Amino acid sequence: MSEPIPPTSLTVAAQAGDRLDRALQEFFPDLSRTAVQRLIEGGHVRVDGKPARVGHKLQRGEVVEWTQPAADVAPSQHQAEAIPLDVHYEDEDLIVVNKPKGLVVHPAPGHQSGTLVNAVLAHAEEELPGIGGVERPGIVHRLDKDTSGLMVVAKSERGYHSLQAQIQARTAERRYLAVVRGAPRFERAHVDAPIGRHPTDRKKMAVIRPGSMHTHREAHTDFRVLERFPGFAFLEARLQTGRTHQIRVHCAYISLPVVGDATYGPKSPARDPQLEPAVRTALQRLEGQALHAYRLSFDHPADGRRLQFLSRPGADMGRLLEALGSGWQPLEDDPWPDE
Repeated sequence: MSEPIPPTSLTVAAQAGDRLDRALQEFFPDLSRTAVQRLIEGGHVRVDGKPARVGHKLQRGEVVEWTQPAADVAPSQHQAEAIPLDVHYEDEDLIVVNKPKGLVVHPAPGHQSGTLVNAVLAHAEEELPGIGGVERPGIVHRLDKDTSGLMVVAKSERGYHSLQAQIQARTAERRYLAVVRGAPRFERAHVDAPIGRHPTDRKKMAVIRPGSMHTHREAHTDFRVLERFPGFAFLEARLQTGRTHQIRVHCAYISLPVVGDATYGPKSPARDPQLEPAVRTALQRLEGQALHAYRLSFDHPADGRRLQFLSRPGADMGRLLEALGSGWQPLEDDPWPDE
């Protein structure tokens, strides 16, 4: 799913009382706890302007600042690679691409090559290096590895700062399509449920109740039902914030897990004996979760004109929708119902 790049500072509020290393891990989802501790011990983290200790207990109002862990993903590892890109739009300030499932967005431990950044470096090598930093050049938001869909990457400093500001101000609109398991009790819903690192499984995110000792950040997702099928539903989701795994976590939270999401949903949904044969076959052929970033709109950094892009789900999600009997067609002009 789509997310803004991590911040580089925070003013302690909900994190008060947490150990520094535990609180910071939320902002480095690709790093282990040990790697975060090395970052602190290496002098890359300061509290109120002073070098920090790993076990420092955070106090309300303290300002924590950090630099991104370039040592974990060295700039030399960001090699241009001739990976095909589905380009929907490009100019001197930005490029809009349709990311396929299975493609990681930026290099990180365990995925130091074969990423979207490597592909864009090969496509726009002269413009991209240094835009927004050496670790995630040009990246202003992200999609999970097994989520497909539209992303915008900055090619200029002007584009980077404008797009980042629009995402943070929530004026850039990002909508997704999801096939979920279950029967929604709503036509439209707004989920306001803070998200943080799972208390016991550090590879997962979870809804964290307000007042909890565990670090969390506000998270808001709008949902509306597009179609209903026996045992399934086809939803549209609109991000108001961009937390790690936000749509997947919120769907599971409201008991409508995204189909194919082995992390937050059923492990083997195709084994349900009540499924129609065509649906079972489509589920077996599904690659990753049935979640697709299909609509992206924002103001152009240079002249302010509103740009909007649409993308159909991939073949695997398309087969599932067809097997379920979907008749949905994307509309070019489709304002959210409350607008």
